[in-house]
Amino acid sequence: MSDNIYDYDPAAALDSKDAIAIFLADALETGDSGYIAKAMGVVARAKGMAELARETGLSREQLYRSFSGQGNPTLKTMLAVTRALGVDLTTRPHQEPVVVQNSQA
Repeated sequence: MSDNIYDYDPAAALDSKDAIAIFLADALETGDSGYIAKAMGVVARAKGMAELARETGLSREQLYRSFSGQGNPTLKTMLAVTRALGVDLTTRPHQEPVVVQNSQA
């Protein structure tokens, strides 16, 4: 019996503003700029690069370059794209992760 393996494209699941916001919030929580840029690229593909370029006034090439794994989008680009996606970048106080220690009796 052979198992079929299919490529999964996370962009296919980003069909609402809520889904996009959750996806980007998870990426932002990593603090990894390359990962965040790549996640923004996934969202941009879900929206459609041509449509996003038209709405932001940025070129498709600039969007692809900015939101690749090696991309480094400017704040201006990030704000234009998030606005076009219908989501906001927000902040909250940083919380250190809770470390649970294993206590043995």
